[in-house]
Amino acid sequence: MPSFGAVEAGGTKFVCAVGTGPEDLPARMEYPTTSPEETLGRVVEFFGEQAKRDSLAAVGIASFGPLDLNPASPRFGFITTTPKAGWRDVDLAGPIRRALKLPVAFDTDVNAAALGEHRWGAARGISTFVYVTVGTGIGGGGMVEGRLIHGVLHPEMGHMRIPHDWRSDPFPGACPFHGDCWEGLAAGPALEARWGGNCRRLPLDHQAWQLEAHYLALGVANLVCTLSPQRIVLGGGVMRQPGLFPLVRRQTLELLNGYIRAGDVIDRIDQYVVPPELGDNAGVLGAIALALDVAKA
Repeated sequence: MPSFGAVEAGGTKFVCAVGTGPEDLPARMEYPTTSPEETLGRVVEFFGEQAKRDSLAAVGIASFGPLDLNPASPRFGFITTTPKAGWRDVDLAGPIRRALKLPVAFDTDVNAAALGEHRWGAARGISTFVYVTVGTGIGGGGMVEGRLIHGVLHPEMGHMRIPHDWRSDPFPGACPFHGDCWEGLAAGPALEARWGGNCRRLPLDHQAWQLEAHYLALGVANLVCTLSPQRIVLGGGVMRQPGLFPLVRRQTLELLNGYIRAGDVIDRIDQYVVPPELGDNAGVLGAIALALDVAKA
């Protein structure tokens, strides 16, 4: 059976892997994200070495964005308006496809993570769900009736505008585009800027976590009302804070205020808002899943 290549392209690091799924990832390597030329050169070098040992059928790329995902666009495979220095308007998929001469699948890191969780993780058997990562940014992806969500672009759930009470929280927000969007108020950099450093040292009863749970619950409640997902998976480094999930679940129910009466939400909230099962491998396994699908096409 052939193997499949995976690239998880992040603003801090790139992860490259070869395999077929969670139980089969024989090769995995991480590189710091430097310049596009240097970073993509290391990606191509990694897969060139792997191709000498194993037959590769396709490569999946799961990338930070925004991205051009329109196959008819001359800029398909490009990173577009990212604030990441040096990576704006960079062709990411093209150099990899041309160097390896293999089919390449391309999607956002969060859409790919959603696909991975659907195939092997917390969303197995669920056709309509949302995956949100809360870390250095907030990103969202998901499926509707078994298909990854795409449209004029791709989901940018982290840039939803949520209520911001300036009296109780005068922090202006950390998003360079929108200030106090969901990401600007609740992603890791916002936590650090608002509270002056690493918040992991703060106890759970500190107001930082009550406010964070409030902002996260506002976004989750919006997603419940707009997409009607059967499950919401919350991943990323911020969600590893012990005790944060129960706070988010409770505040989500308070915000919905009995309007959404579906049993999966009201009676089983601890099974409705859940952590990912693939952990740190959600993105790279999602890229493997992308490659598996493009190889079948």
